[in-house]
Amino acid sequence: MTRDTTDDERNERTETRIPDEMSLDELREEIETIDREIVELIAQRTYVADTIAQVKDEKGLPTTDEEQEQQVMDRAGENAERFDVDANLVKAIFRLLIELNKVEQRENR
Repeated sequence: MTRDTTDDERNERTETRIPDEMSLDELREEIETIDREIVELIAQRTYVADTIAQVKDEKGLPTTDEEQEQQVMDRAGENAERFDVDANLVKAIFRLLIELNKVEQRENR
């Protein structure tokens, strides 16, 4: 799976375009780009989760791994704090991603 935007490109775009100096249309374009990148990352995460499901199936492991889920949630909270984003919101998003992946894993078994 390829990525359309590299981290360097994303950082360069952010550094060269200061939000205070951007027009409303430019800001909306920036949001549009970020939204596309979020969806791209969700697709990548889903692909990896599907691969994990295949490995679990091959090894006869259960779909649910509560210890791993807790580690994901802990990381989500830590990353939220690191980037000064509401931890409850971030954790809710990750809980949804985890649940969607588990449903898909169960359906594909």
